[in-house]
Amino acid sequence: MTPKEVLAMCRENDVKAVDLRFMDFPGLWQHFTIPVNKLDEDLFEDGLGFDGSSIRGWQAINESDMLVVPQAETAFLDPFTALPTLVMICNIQDPITREDYTRDPRNVARKAVNYLKSTGIGDTCFIGPEAEFFVFDDVRFDQNAHEGYYHLDSIEGEWNRGRVENPNLGYKLRYKEGYFPVPPADQLMDIRNEMMQTMIDCGIDVEAQHHEVATGGQCEIDMKFNDLVKMGDAILMYKYIIKNVAKKYNKSATFMPKPLYSDNGSGMHTHISLWKGGQPLFAGSGYAGLSDMAMYAMGGILKHAPAILGFSNPTTNSYKRLVPGYEAPVNLAYSQRNRSASCRIPMYSPSPKAKRIEFRCPDPSCNPYLAFSALLMAALDGIQNKIHPGEPLDKDIYDLPPEELAKVPKTPGSLEEALAALSADHEFLLRGDVFTEDVIKTWVNYKMEKEVEALRLRPHPYEFCMYYDM
Repeated sequence: MTPKEVLAMCRENDVKAVDLRFMDFPGLWQHFTIPVNKLDEDLFEDGLGFDGSSIRGWQAINESDMLVVPQAETAFLDPFTALPTLVMICNIQDPITREDYTRDPRNVARKAVNYLKSTGIGDTCFIGPEAEFFVFDDVRFDQNAHEGYYHLDSIEGEWNRGRVENPNLGYKLRYKEGYFPVPPADQLMDIRNEMMQTMIDCGIDVEAQHHEVATGGQCEIDMKFNDLVKMGDAILMYKYIIKNVAKKYNKSATFMPKPLYSDNGSGMHTHISLWKGGQPLFAGSGYAGLSDMAMYAMGGILKHAPAILGFSNPTTNSYKRLVPGYEAPVNLAYSQRNRSASCRIPMYSPSPKAKRIEFRCPDPSCNPYLAFSALLMAALDGIQNKIHPGEPLDKDIYDLPPEELAKVPKTPGSLEEALAALSADHEFLLRGDVFTEDVIKTWVNYKMEKEVEALRLRPHPYEFCMYYDM
């Protein structure tokens, strides 16, 4: 879509407002809105100014002026606003130099794709994320000097089998048995259908929607793969639509990886493949139908996985999901069907176009632009340096004898460990100026100060269960 076409779209749909959106450093959409009569073709070049010092992880107060530059090809009609509103995703620039801002996550993703092209290895990186989420009926939490708690509730939760609901109809999902039941056990069918149709109306290619494994409202809506930057955009639209449709039904959607103890958490298994000239590069005659290039790419992903997790699993809560026994992979190994390995090669289709690597560690709390870029850069490092992933792990990992299991590398056990790995291993991210030292340092420092240390300082509710009577 061109600027002229965006202006025509505004006229045809009687648009009254234009919402300009961009992503902050940790990974949330930000926005401000202008009247439609302030949108002209010049704005697509000149941009609009805003205070960059008020955005998390961005500019200092003495250099706060920044520009948002709307990208015409991202335009869509907001399905939730009362006033007809057109939305555009923006790039961020320095107002003096007009250079793209290095800490703008979307800029990192654009540079990653440009670096792929510059290597000559390929021209397209397709990404297919499977983002899971929970829909709750009631959410309460607080933390202060003398108390800290959370309370979640869902009409589907097994814990509500005995609750007085006048009437309680008894259709509650047992722990770890939420995968694919039909209504009335699945009580979110209509809500997910509306989420799915709203996504389609906004231009997202949806493949399927379904209930997920956990009790208490875990869901998944699958999008068709797309190139890296467009998929980063789509994930933000996906979250926006899911949260607002849930709110319409007086429910709350969350992409927090592990909101419920003793049940499955929400992951974002991410499929990656490289193409060149319209042809897939990961199909071949090797293990699971992979090419040598795909094997090397997987070797790079496994080698750098601890560092990747600093971006793809970026919360302290992420590592409460990455534990044995809940389908989340903690073993840095690969297999063609074993879902407990962190890299899996899906075998659903024999088509070369379907050949891809599924990296199962990421979760949907991540900043998608940064996580997808880190994954691509690790794959490229594997290809460039011919890093072989070793032998596959096709056995049931949890049945391995302890001495054999001990030889399988593991994911970091905490956000602090992942950030340490990222600090120690990020040279592969700096190639092509995709990530910069400033971006890495700012990310690590922000996460350590605002999240790791903030959590470490506070008493945990379960500590009272364990220690109050000491």
